[in-house]
Order: sequence, then structure tokens, then C-alpha cells
Amino acid sequence: MPAAEDLHGTNKLVDNICRLSPDLLVEARFQRAGVRLDHEALQNTIRFLLITFRSAGKNNLSGDDLVLRLEEGSNKWSKASLQVLHNLWSEHGALVHAQQQVQAMLSIGQLVDIQWKLGMAVSSDTCRSLNSPYVSLLLKIIEPSGQICQRSFEMTIPQFQNFHKQFKEMAAVMETV
Repeated sequence: MPAAEDLHGTNKLVDNICRLSPDLLVEARFQRAGVRLDHEALQNTIRFLLITFRSAGKNNLSGDDLVLRLEEGSNKWSKASLQVLHNLWSEHGALVHAQQQVQAMLSIGQLVDIQWKLGMAVSSDTCRSLNSPYVSLLLKIIEPSGQICQRSFEMTIPQFQNFHKQFKEMAAVMETV
């Protein structure tokens, strides 16, 4: 469940959720039904529910466990709101959990930092006068588990230029998404 660092803020969100009739909470059609929540309150309510359901999926909670954790987080929940959330989770929680398992299996690390430096190889074991430039790269990646790992490698200048070209192409494609 979302951390209850700001109990007043959590209680305010719970008050907003409890203002909704069970039918509205199920359908999430607040404003069409005349429920007045300002834009920020509505965003916070939706964010709270998303985090709550994602957390419940991650922890593979049952509907009863979800309600218990919500009640532990705030004493302002109405029985009707908790019943609706219990029913929604009981009906759709398995799908959320399954989706999270698939995402975990398919997820790859996220690149968080690239460091590079240009170097000059002046000699090697087999060649006395090498004088060959290279680029050394250090990638910092956050694995799906949350652990940060580092990968380093060296490339020749033509390899680095090709690498750079591919990165530019990826960036252009990502801008269109």
C-alpha cells in the first residue's frame, strides 16, 4: 500500500474516495456523475488507487488482505468503499498479478549513466608501435531487481561511430512514440 508518511494526506484521499458512491467507484465516472473533486484531488485519488492495486499485485494479496492493509493505513474508510475495492480486487487482482509477473520476466535493465573516455593504445604484447585510438565506455544499469551493475568495454573509433549512429536512430524512433 502507499506509505502513510503523511497520515493527514492519506486520510484526505480516503475521505475523497469514500465520498464516491459504490457504483461510481466501480465505474470511475466521477465528474460525469456530478462529484466535485478538483483536478489535483482527482489525480491524487487515481494515483493512490493505482499504487494500492500495484502494491497488492506485487505482494499477491487477497481481497481480504487488501482491505486489512487499507484499514491499517487509515481509519476513515467507509464499509461501502472497502467492499467495492475488495470486489474489484477479487475480480481483477489475478490479472494485475499475472501482468506484473510477465513484466518482471520480460523486463531488462534500465540504462542510468554512460561514462566514456578516449584513449590511445601505444603498444601491445604483439605490436611495439600500435598508436591506435579507442573509446572506453562504462555503462551503469539498474537491473529489474533494483541492483545497479556496471558494464565496461572498449571500441575502436569506427565501432564507436556506428554505436553513436545507432543511438541517434533509437532516439529518433523514441521521439515518435
